Amino acid sequence: MNVRNSVIAALRDAADPLRAARQQAYMKSEMPFFGVGVPQCRQIAGRVFSTHPLADAQAWETAILDLWRKAAHREERYAAVELLHFRRYSRWLEPTRVPLIEELVVTGAWWDYVDAIASRGVGTMLAAHPRPMKAALRAWAKDDDIWKRRTAILAQLRARRATDTKLLADAIRPSIGMSEFFLRKGIGWALREYSKTDPVWVTEFVATHAGLSELSRREALKHLRRGKADGCRPARTRRSAAGAV
Repeated sequence: MNVRNSVIAALRDAADPLRAARQQAYMKSEMPFFGVGVPQCRQIAGRVFSTHPLADAQAWETAILDLWRKAAHREERYAAVELLHFRRYSRWLEPTRVPLIEELVVTGAWWDYVDAIASRGVGTMLAAHPRPMKAALRAWAKDDDIWKRRTAILAQLRARRATDTKLLADAIRPSIGMSEFFLRKGIGWALREYSKTDPVWVTEFVATHAGLSELSRREALKHLRRGKADGCRPARTRRSAAGAV
């Protein structure tokens, strides 16, 4: 039994029809669900991938696309995303896979897929291959496709102190004036996460970009305002948002 068939069999065994209906309604999804929660789906996918090792990068990419393109239930695509950044195959996440990532992002076109791809898959590629990936993400930040823009904005979500603030700023700025909710929310989320590492940079970035939407601004400063309410002042770091402008 191949990877796809094994994943489907395991998901079918864990299916919950009542939960499936709620999931489909919540995600506004045309594609139905099995009714398997995300943590359980990750566990199922991990077990299947561990017991069905793939011989090479081509077999890995083929298995991802097989799960993705033939999916009849949304969890099958969740499994494809899990396989994309499965630790055993992380060495194959290299710049030559950008077309693969692009297909998943553009055809997925919804936050549940894109956010995991951006923060985990693309984030791993960026850390391992910074020069070509920075160029790709700067191009995506200006793309007509909002999900490629959101991917560029969220790619450093887990980077913490390794965050390239110039790249973060370059990813955000082209979308500041756009009314699209998922871009405004993504900007706020990216800034909010980085505020945990460098609150001064985020504070200065927000202060020097008056065009930020209220949603982006509110999300970006959420933790900082909470800290002030608790009587805490963020420690100044050596980085400056002004230097990234």
